[in-house]
Amino acid sequence: MLGHIESFDQKTQTGVIKHQEAFYEFHIDQWNSESAPKTGDDVDFDHEDGVVSEVAPVAAYLYETKPVKSRIIAGLLGVVLGAAGLHRMYLGFWGIGIAQLAITYVTGGFGVVWGFVDGVLILTGHIYKDAKGRHLK
Repeated sequence: MLGHIESFDQKTQTGVIKHQEAFYEFHIDQWNSESAPKTGDDVDFDHEDGVVSEVAPVAAYLYETKPVKSRIIAGLLGVVLGAAGLHRMYLGFWGIGIAQLAITYVTGGFGVVWGFVDGVLILTGHIYKDAKGRHLK
């Protein structure tokens, strides 16, 4: 079945997969990949009577992605609060958002131009995907 990792705890090496409205717990021993599982990963898993037997990541082409984030909200955040990088953080690009905030601080406010330009690019459709590769609404 296809599911979504809702949480994964590195300390206990356990996680929770959500499929439709049901939740299934798994352990790292059931994980079938070299890379570690991460919250937000889409997975293919097998279970019997609610007990997970095998979990593997799935490629993006196996499921249909639906837009989650709003282009209008992201664009307006960029135009109005772009200096703080909030539009990038809203789209899931935390590193770029923090970099925009740092640049604005270091340059004494001139980083606002970067955020404003980003906001305009989002509103005009030149930036059209979030950090997970989903199109914006």
